[in-house]
Amino acid sequence: MIFPVETRVITTHVPVQLAERVDQLAARIGRSTDWIVKQALVAWIDQEEERGRLTCAALADVDAGRVIDHQTVQAWADSLSTVAGTSVKVVGANNGCTPTTP
Repeated sequence: MIFPVETRVITTHVPVQLAERVDQLAARIGRSTDWIVKQALVAWIDQEEERGRLTCAALADVDAGRVIDHQTVQAWADSLSTVAGTSVKVVGANNGCTPTTP
């Protein structure tokens, strides 16, 4: 027997432009605006929970002395922009997609 999931209504005001984007996305993928908002909310909460977990793990590393000094990190970061002394151009940053504007 399948039991329905208990739900609760949460109401919020969003800018008209954001609501229109949700409507457009819902129409494009054939889903309801409710479904779009639920998916976005779940994804955001998952991301924030992961951010909190990673922050706690990072702080534990610091407390345990597992750190890298600034000069080492800076040298590593500087090395990313060159390959054998040659400047490297970053390509494919948008994966070939046309950027969208909010």
